Amino acid sequence: MLTKEQKDRAVQLMQEYLAAKNPDGKKCWKENIVFDAERRAVIKTKLMPLLAGFLAGKTPLNEFKSGVDSTNKAHNCWGFRGFKGQMFFNILTNVAQDSIDGVGDDRFNSALKTALTMPINEAAAKKQINDFAEFVRQMNEQHVAAGNKKTSCPQIGSIPFFLSYFWQIQGPDVWPVYYTSSVNALIDSNLWTPSEDAGGAYLGFKHIHEELARLFTKAGKQPFGLYEVEHVFWFKSAAGGVVETPSQPRDSAQRQGGKEDDVTELLPDSFVPPIIAILPRVALNEPGMATAAKNSGTSLERAFEKSINAAFTILGYAAELLGQGKGRVPDGTAVDYGNRYAIIWDAKVRADGYSIGTDDRTIREYIKTQVQKLKAKSLDNVYYAVISSSFKEDYDDIISSLKMETPISEICLVQADALVAMVDLKLRDSQLVELGPTGLQRLFCNSGVLTGKLVREKLA
Repeated sequence: MLTKEQKDRAVQLMQEYLAAKNPDGKKCWKENIVFDAERRAVIKTKLMPLLAGFLAGKTPLNEFKSGVDSTNKAHNCWGFRGFKGQMFFNILTNVAQDSIDGVGDDRFNSALKTALTMPINEAAAKKQINDFAEFVRQMNEQHVAAGNKKTSCPQIGSIPFFLSYFWQIQGPDVWPVYYTSSVNALIDSNLWTPSEDAGGAYLGFKHIHEELARLFTKAGKQPFGLYEVEHVFWFKSAAGGVVETPSQPRDSAQRQGGKEDDVTELLPDSFVPPIIAILPRVALNEPGMATAAKNSGTSLERAFEKSINAAFTILGYAAELLGQGKGRVPDGTAVDYGNRYAIIWDAKVRADGYSIGTDDRTIREYIKTQVQKLKAKSLDNVYYAVISSSFKEDYDDIISSLKMETPISEICLVQADALVAMVDLKLRDSQLVELGPTGLQRLFCNSGVLTGKLVREKLA
């Protein structure tokens, strides 16, 4: 499948992964050996007995579903707690119970068991994905015809991840999990492009993993299986969307060392526009950022606010930049009228992390004035988001107090890289990242810190 150039690029990614170290100085690949051993142990002792019980008709669906949920909460080894995993499972079963009449439970259980059973071969795998996708599509149509919103339906695009998660439980060395992060990393590296047919796309994903496992084993002089290939592309996608943005543009001759036909730089593979990609650097007040802002005729704080407002606009919100010249107000708002919620947000440039306790009185004032205005627009929920480089761990009590003493629905601490991740994933697949309860709203309705890593895990 791969050309020589593609093989060279893949080996380069593998070598970067093998050389990478965690902050504690330990090699990433060595720590992942322990991680993978945990995965296999959880499969053997927890997940396989649950799945076998359900497939044999001994474990009821709801007991099976809740068992999978609790296991993944205790052992977060697969990213199944994200939108394409447990949330898809929950929405799928809820809609099935509402949409399929008569012997609906039996029909759904039968279709689900057929889909979750490990395929006997690749042709069966393709058929199981496509047949289940058609079943869910018909179920969704009934759900909408009954007067329900289309946004409350399970997303068809989640099916390859959902099914392959359960297939890998039954055959860890045969069936790779169809992670969005892995798909994007393979596309960005120009190693593979999925077909439009969901079943066919999964088989292509499986084949490229098998070829890369053979290539990496030979080039890396150590065994590479499906888990190890997954780790290479998890590593590749870890900084997804963040690109370097030079403060001074260079012309074509400068970029190419003065030679028009001697291109030495890599083409960009990020989907994120520079005004968004630079957010983490601005949030940290990296050296040179304040000077670059001054040269652009603005302050670093205002530049940060404008970039955040641009991010919310790209995501599809009705975004409004407030702040300067508009009295004592937050920096901006982002409204989703379709799903009847809004986000009040404040931007904080901090090199050493932001402490919410320094501004809790101001936040109370902003909430009390803005929530009333926003709810007058027939919005059901209003969330408050603070956006900064990182956050000091003194927020739990303050968040609890603010939620008890004000009409805010939730308070979310958003790292700048989380917004970058949202925009990156939105521009890759607009259907994957929708604004409502099965998408971004779910991210903003949780207390605590929202990181880029967590965004990508939720949208796995």
